[in-house]
Amino acid sequence: GMIGSTDAHTGLPSAREDNNFGKAHIVEPSASRLGEPLIKAPNPELSLLVKDLGAAGLAGVWAEENTREAIWDALARREVFATTGSRISVRLFGGWDFSEQQVNDPLWHHIGESQGVPMGGDLPERPSSSVAPSFMVAASRDAAGANLDRIQIIKGWVDKRGERHERIFDVAVSDNRLIGPDGRCHTPVGSTVDLSIPSFDNSIGAAQLSAFWRDPDFDPAQNAFYYARVLEIPKPRWSAYDVVRFGAVLPPDTASTVQDRAYTSPIWYSP
Repeated sequence: GMIGSTDAHTGLPSAREDNNFGKAHIVEPSASRLGEPLIKAPNPELSLLVKDLGAAGLAGVWAEENTREAIWDALARREVFATTGSRISVRLFGGWDFSEQQVNDPLWHHIGESQGVPMGGDLPERPSSSVAPSFMVAASRDAAGANLDRIQIIKGWVDKRGERHERIFDVAVSDNRLIGPDGRCHTPVGSTVDLSIPSFDNSIGAAQLSAFWRDPDFDPAQNAFYYARVLEIPKPRWSAYDVVRFGAVLPPDTASTVQDRAYTSPIWYSP
């Protein structure tokens, strides 16, 4: 399964992009921290640089109730997901007989539970030699954050030579953009970021996205895994706030914007 978290040793556990206090006292907010290492290695190329670190990570858990026992059970069955800091919510189900209409049902998650398996689970035995696995996925934006750009399904497998492969499929995109025959949307969502403030607005993207998807390249003899990834629209990265607040200078190859995202635990297929 996948979860996310952050790492702080300061007693100041603020780790938002707009209020990032860093991972240790030596890299708390200052005009110089973007050029400093958090962990200095004898070989400078191996140092862990502050400019390359994300602000945070979060663990999402789909528990039946808000109790220690229910949360533990959800972790044990891997019905969990990770985000890179935003409070995105995402849910993924896999099965053999989902339909495109079901993902729009208000009780779609009950359908997913009764006819399939949630993220972290193993697909049941295939009922027919002609059936490929199908998936339902839905995501909602952080209520106080950025809209969503797209939802993707990532498929992974190992071929007969033992080589690993992954393929990305865009399954839901915002703003009426199109997904091509190759399974990808090649039109960027755009950006509303103003680095001089810094700020962004939600005039692009979507508050919610959902999709039904069936694997078009399914090989019933091959082990595979499938997980969902959700991308937000661009927003200012913590480094952009340091530039405005402290007059910091961005080192080379330092990003000023970020598209936070969420990753579900995989769903597994075994012949």
